[in-house]
Amino acid sequence: MDETRPLLENQQHQNPDLLTPNLRPRHLNLIPTPCGPIKAWSELSNLVKLYFCFSVVSLLALLGLTASSIYKQRNNTAVSDEDNFTVSLVQLVGIVFCIYYIGRGVLQENRQELVAFVLCVLVVMVRSVVNFSVVGSEGKQQVLVRFVCTMCLGVVHVFCTTLLLRGPNMMAFRVGGALESLQEQYFLLNLCFSMVTFDLQAQLCLCILITTSDSAMSATNTIILGVGVFWACLTAAVGAVAVLKEAKVLVWVFMVQNLPQVAFFIYLMYSVIEKWFQDQTYTLEAAAVTGALISLLIKGALFWGLIRLVQSFGQGLRERMFASS
Repeated sequence: MDETRPLLENQQHQNPDLLTPNLRPRHLNLIPTPCGPIKAWSELSNLVKLYFCFSVVSLLALLGLTASSIYKQRNNTAVSDEDNFTVSLVQLVGIVFCIYYIGRGVLQENRQELVAFVLCVLVVMVRSVVNFSVVGSEGKQQVLVRFVCTMCLGVVHVFCTTLLLRGPNMMAFRVGGALESLQEQYFLLNLCFSMVTFDLQAQLCLCILITTSDSAMSATNTIILGVGVFWACLTAAVGAVAVLKEAKVLVWVFMVQNLPQVAFFIYLMYSVIEKWFQDQTYTLEAAAVTGALISLLIKGALFWGLIRLVQSFGQGLRERMFASS
């Protein structure tokens, strides 16, 4: 024992800057934000910086083209139909979430968000192909520029993001340290936070489908839908705070808040299915029911992740994530 004591005393008096990378608090090199730590801009490689700027600029350009198409479709009913307008609205929401996914995915090395970005881009591309295929000749002229830009930029985004996913990911270690338990908790926390975002996106798209599938929507249904949108945003905010702040009470509040949403989905599906055979086509109605079922699956996966995450609250991950010095 006496032989090892001098070695321990030397380690205790050693300068913290000289500690090995496994012992140094690496999370202090990150920038704390309300949504968790992010990497400094200087840490990104030149290629990643270039792609990040390109992705944001290109998505903003697509956002502008989509908004322009929506404006023309609403003001020129002769060349536009409700299906085309609905697809454009859903695509607008998808592009907004794509900007969020790529920003958080790159700056936080968040693989879940990068996977979500790829899937969202693919969905936007599929919607663009379907939209371009079903519109008439005059409608094709309106969406041609947007269609070409969406397809070309989509291929580039999928390819480049796939390369990012294959790269090294040290964020879990930098935040959680060498303990595998904290790394696993950090991964699960990011997964739950991402699922909250996915759930909100699915509900917004579902509300768009429901709204546009019934042009003669009653005042009661309009009020119910408006309350549903507000409730979805409020629920997502509570879920995000509960996950980031490790607040068990808010986790249970979030789960209870989802019960009216499930009832709301059942009501919407009943209202939509009831009118399926009153029209000659029911494409939007089928899409609305499919969106509701997907949202229910997302909620199921989210509840599973939250139950596992709550069991690991209070182990020091929150203090590491939001360290400011």
